[in-house]
Amino acid sequence: MRRLLMSALIPACGALTMGLTNCSTNPSEAASGELKPISRKIDLNRFTGDWYVHGNIPTFIEKEAYNAKESYELAEDGTIPTTFTFNKGSLDGPLKTYHPKGFVYNDETKAEWRMQFIWPFKASYLITYLSEDYETVIVGVPSRKYAWIMARDKNLLEDKYQELVAELKRQGHDISKLRRVPHG
Repeated sequence: MRRLLMSALIPACGALTMGLTNCSTNPSEAASGELKPISRKIDLNRFTGDWYVHGNIPTFIEKEAYNAKESYELAEDGTIPTTFTFNKGSLDGPLKTYHPKGFVYNDETKAEWRMQFIWPFKASYLITYLSEDYETVIVGVPSRKYAWIMARDKNLLEDKYQELVAELKRQGHDISKLRRVPHG
């Protein structure tokens, strides 16, 4: 019975992870129209820490997210343990917590990661915009199906948010799918 359950669970988990992002195992096979990460080198020590999600083209788990926050750490082995928290359904809804692990995929720029939500599957995540002061960031996936506008501060000024929305649009995202994430 256990073997039967595992044989059904592993493909289901794989389908779930693949549904979160468009996983390309070989970037050289990527379509020319795919989103690309920024080309400048990222200082991971400056990048780690808390990031508040202010807008997203959400995955299915984030459609009712409030107070969303992504926290990154840099482990000694170079991986990036991550904690994603949000309240589901309202500002005081039940707290949901996820612990994916990040892996730097492009060592030269550190702007392309693989995130592992369920072993052994890893999904491509790209840092497509990062302000010089490391205060705002846009993260996306190659297919542009999902994206996140994040800031260090829980309160993001509206004009700055609109600048980041314009950047998402410039990158080719369908901003009609963009959801503003409320913070209390």
